[in-house]
Amino acid sequence: MIDLTGIIAISGQPGLFKVVAQSKNGIIVEGLTDKKRISISSTAKVSSLEDISMFTTGEDKPVGEIMKAIYDKEKGGVSIDAKADDKAIAAYFELVLPDYDKERVYTSNMRKLFNWYNNLQTSGNLKIKEADTKDEATEKIVKAATEKKVALKKTATKDTTKAKTSTGVKKTAGVRKTGVA
Repeated sequence: MIDLTGIIAISGQPGLFKVVAQSKNGIIVEGLTDKKRISISSTAKVSSLEDISMFTTGEDKPVGEIMKAIYDKEKGGVSIDAKADDKAIAAYFELVLPDYDKERVYTSNMRKLFNWYNNLQTSGNLKIKEADTKDEATEKIVKAATEKKVALKKTATKDTTKAKTSTGVKKTAGVRKTGVA
């Protein structure tokens, strides 16, 4: 499967974008082709490529798997041009995904997929996601979380002991009392 983490399509904006950071009122994205950074408001229609799938006669197929099939067919090269003839687009798509739903997947959807694939390929963001690295990353996250919990427990037990003065009044760090009550 192709790694599409952080890659988004924005309605009304041409091309694909990579999420760079979050801002106060939305997100900051970087164009994959021109590398320009822009701020997108929180009201804009944004679609993550990881969440998009296409209709098949069985279960829906994620775009990442379809792009992997194109990658394997082209051996990492560029796919068919998105501006090609409708019949050529449909024939090529049938080679890549033979069980697609011919009634619900339109030629415009196929063109968009091929355009996205070519943009990712030319910008160098077409990377294969490996299952082994996912398991290792999950193990690292779990290990870091357990270490954090242990560290928090240690600090929590240290903080529960409170120092008392000779008169029995609790000390408060950083607070100075002035005047007489």
